[in-house]
Amino acid sequence: MAHDKIGSKRLVVGAHYGIRDWIAQRLTAVIMAVYTVILLVWFFLAKDFSYEGWAGIFAHQWMKLATFVTLLALFYHAWVGIRDIWMDYVKPAGIRLALYALTIVWLVACAGYAAQILWRV
Repeated sequence: MAHDKIGSKRLVVGAHYGIRDWIAQRLTAVIMAVYTVILLVWFFLAKDFSYEGWAGIFAHQWMKLATFVTLLALFYHAWVGIRDIWMDYVKPAGIRLALYALTIVWLVACAGYAAQILWRV
């Protein structure tokens, strides 16, 4: 058959992050948006606009958990975005790998620090 020889076959390789990360970006953005609305409503309905009032919002265990889940969503959202920047603009593999590692260490450290802050209140 002559039509089997027409055109080149494209070998699709790579990490296949596309749709999974697109969905992750949207899901984490929704989590952050919902949390922001909850926080704003709670804040504007509060009667006490002092430090004690603000700390009182985070005194509830469910609010600490919601805040931490939102921060984890933020860190994952940031990871996907920064990883894509490193993939697109840093061509030397060694430098890109080092930047990946530094980014991961930074985001994990931020998550640990956030947990310390939240559960100290």
